[in-house]
Amino acid sequence: MTAMLPARLLLALACAAPLALHAKDSWITPAEASHFRTTPSYADTLAYLHRLADAAPGVLRVETFGTTPEGRPMTVVIAAKDGDLTPERAHAAGKPVVLLQAGIHPGEIEGKDAGLMLLRDFAVTGRLPHLLDHAVLVYIPVYSVDGHENTGPYFRINQNGPAEMGFRGQSQYLNLNRDYVKADAPETRAWLTLWNTWKPDLLIDIHTTDGADYQYDLTWYAEDSHKLPPSIEAWQKAAYEGDVMPRYEKLGHLASEYLEFKDGRDITKGIANFGSGPRFSTGYAAVRNRAGLLIETHMLKPYEVRVRGTYDVVRSVMAHVNADPAALLRASTDADAWAASRSGTALPVTFKEDPVPKPVTLKGYAFTQTKSDISGDTWVRYDPKVKKDYAIQSWIGLLPDVAAPIPSAWAIPAQWTTLIDRLDAHGIPYTRTKAAARVTVTHDVLTHPQWAEKPFEGHHMLKDVDIASSTEDVELPAGTVIVRADNADAVLALNLLDARAPDSMLRWGYLDAIFEPKEYGEPRVVEALARKMIAENPALQGEFDARLKSDAAFAASPRARLAFFFERSPWYTAQKVGDYPVVRLDAAALEKLR
Repeated sequence: MTAMLPARLLLALACAAPLALHAKDSWITPAEASHFRTTPSYADTLAYLHRLADAAPGVLRVETFGTTPEGRPMTVVIAAKDGDLTPERAHAAGKPVVLLQAGIHPGEIEGKDAGLMLLRDFAVTGRLPHLLDHAVLVYIPVYSVDGHENTGPYFRINQNGPAEMGFRGQSQYLNLNRDYVKADAPETRAWLTLWNTWKPDLLIDIHTTDGADYQYDLTWYAEDSHKLPPSIEAWQKAAYEGDVMPRYEKLGHLASEYLEFKDGRDITKGIANFGSGPRFSTGYAAVRNRAGLLIETHMLKPYEVRVRGTYDVVRSVMAHVNADPAALLRASTDADAWAASRSGTALPVTFKEDPVPKPVTLKGYAFTQTKSDISGDTWVRYDPKVKKDYAIQSWIGLLPDVAAPIPSAWAIPAQWTTLIDRLDAHGIPYTRTKAAARVTVTHDVLTHPQWAEKPFEGHHMLKDVDIASSTEDVELPAGTVIVRADNADAVLALNLLDARAPDSMLRWGYLDAIFEPKEYGEPRVVEALARKMIAENPALQGEFDARLKSDAAFAASPRARLAFFFERSPWYTAQKVGDYPVVRLDAAALEKLR
């Protein structure tokens, strides 16, 4: 297999070889000891980490930050110089906090084994003595612990090793990298507490890709500029494109922006944006006003190449952070101020493809396309012995689509505990009214809901709905929850609470009951009601007749024909079907609640 590796990857392996070959070294990691054929169990991983921490007191600390559904501890390692192993010490020292996580998809486990090597070489062997000169590392070796322990050889058919690996879902079959906003999983709740405790400045999330074969050993993704505070976008562009990835390639690697091919059967048709959002790790970092970096090692490269690539890209990131820690801290501070100043504006919550692509060169391999007698589709086969550069188009860039208004505050009725529970989980501050008050609010009425046909992450997503907004005077009872938008959590709150946001609690199905009428009319009663309504409003007959002519399914359904009249009657509207319970307050209304 080594003979088939690109020369620059052989260089990277050669540079790292001395550590890996010293099998009798007491600090060799389990993956190195197996020559990267296997990855260690969770117990063996923790045993190694505790040995490291015992050997480096004041530099490493191992903590438990949660418990999985199956009862396993969720482990985090804090690494820093000068004893700066608490959030208070880190912030007082002016050190950026970098949250590095591995194993959110346990079959993609390079980050765990690379992290063990990084911590060893920083804290014990002295190979990377300056890794954390001016930063603090918060490292999760395995995020989805239950998934990690559900191990076997048959979970990642597209991937080249290790021999056995964990399962993509956690023990409740949830994908934790789709759970950041809805926070269904206990693991996510624990992670959110960790985030709010440390308030990191940068999130690095380590994965392994699927897809085509190509020369790159690693691809990376950062959120589109339109999804980010300006200061975060500027820092990420300067960091990743200007320094980190060139530095990484000088270590003998080859990297590319994330490669989501428009047509997996023909890579020459170009690449697109894979469609991240707040449910994903880097998308969540964006709505928390923080920098994020998704790393995707290439699944067909040998496991050793992928682990060493992860090792090198993380130390390249840390080198950039260490070179100018104040720049990252300033970007975070400016981003929080930007978010807190958005009241009275609208922010995009959905995005569309920029129709103007940019030309890029894809470093790939020759490939063939054959008509398959099995699938009836095109069978693609790559030849890694034949390197080939392709001039393709990139549609990675996005443009804003639907925007949502940011008010002075949102008001949530006290009975909607599911929403309030999510505010608590995310650490979003709120108050409760002490007395009833009559104020003017902006209120959304939702009609024509359409749900996805199949469940996704345990929910039938609300994929489409019409939204009509109006202002009205309402009485907010005592105990109403008020979420102000003049703080750093405004963008996060918008994405949880606004009906337009695709990862809002509404879209995940937590408020489906508002679309369900609880009272109905008997057909014989509605027959009479329909005739009475037509007599009082003759134009309704014309509207009904037009619908009969234009909609065959409607014409054939007695239930739909009667509903046409019932849903236009006060007997239906009094039920307030589709009334969205979260209302928006302007500054004057908010002032009345003081």
